[in-house]
Amino acid sequence: MGHDAVKLELIEWLTKLEDDETIDYLKIVKDSNVSHDDWWHDLTDEQKFGIDRGLKDVDAGRVTPNDTVRLKYGL
Repeated sequence: MGHDAVKLELIEWLTKLEDDETIDYLKIVKDSNVSHDDWWHDLTDEQKFGIDRGLKDVDAGRVTPNDTVRLKYGL
């Protein structure tokens, strides 16, 4: 499928989209292509907190290896 066909498919999908969260996310993606600011500034405080918390978990060794998770869930 060529780019023009994909664009038309996305336009059709977008015109029917009613999920505000997805629309807000797509707006951020669109604006990020125009802005040369660091994407970190576009995150909510809650998103930044979650990332910081995850990084602290990694630093403290509170992680589970991917292989262990895959084995646990049969993946």
